[in-house]
Amino acid sequence: MEFKDRLKDLRKQANLTQKEVAQELGISQPAYGAWERGVKMPTHENSKKLANLFNVSLDDLLGNVKEDEIDLSEVELLFRTTSKGMTEEEQAVFKDELIQFMKERKKLFDED
Repeated sequence: MEFKDRLKDLRKQANLTQKEVAQELGISQPAYGAWERGVKMPTHENSKKLANLFNVSLDDLLGNVKEDEIDLSEVELLFRTTSKGMTEEEQAVFKDELIQFMKERKKLFDED
């Protein structure tokens, strides 16, 4: 998946508008929109802010995931829908546990 598509998917999963994301990052909506259209790419600093905003790793945001790894979109969806109200520390532990669970699940189903 291309970066622009990944960015749009993450924004929609978070139920945010382009304007809301732009405000969170301290940039204009047209600047953010250019990223989603693939016209421009965010700086490294803005990429880190995006990853933080969407609760994903920088590698995942940029699409640097090996094909044989688990589909993190399932983990992200589960994480976003169940981690509200948790502290940052609880969220970090919970996300790690979800990833581990999904890896084990993948092993089980891939062996069949």
